[in-house]
Amino acid sequence: MTLDIYHTQATTSISLPFISSGVAAGFPSPADDYLDISMDLNKELIKTPPATFFARVKGLSMKDEGIMPNNILVVDKSVQPKTGDLAVCFIDGDFTLKRIRKQKDCLYLMPSNKDFEPIKVTEDNDFMVWGIVTYIIKKP
Repeated sequence: MTLDIYHTQATTSISLPFISSGVAAGFPSPADDYLDISMDLNKELIKTPPATFFARVKGLSMKDEGIMPNNILVVDKSVQPKTGDLAVCFIDGDFTLKRIRKQKDCLYLMPSNKDFEPIKVTEDNDFMVWGIVTYIIKKP
C-alpha cells in the first residue's frame, strides 16, 4: 500500500452547519430544521496543526478494516506510537499504512488483508513511524 501525502492548512476556518442533537437512524426529528450551531472541521479533526498531515490511501492491504483506496487519513506526527496503533510508516523508501505490533525482539507492520504478509522491521531497514492515524475520512 502506498500513500499520497498532503500538508494541512489548519489556519483557515470554515464553519459548517452541525446537527448537535445527533442524527436519528429512525424517524427524523422536527427540531433538526433549526440548525443554529456550526462546526469547523479543522478544529475538530486537527489537534496539533504543525504536526498534522493528510494522506490518501492507495492499495488494499488494510481493506479488512474497511480502509479502501481514496480514503483520506488525518495523521498526527506528535502522537507517540504504541502497539495496535494504525500508523503511516516510512520503510526503505516507501510510505505504508499498517498496524504496529511491538514484540520483545522486533517490530512488525501488520496488514489487514490475508493476501499481504506482515513486514518485520529490523535494524537493516531504513524505518520511521511518520505519524499515527487519528481519523479516516471515507465516501459513502
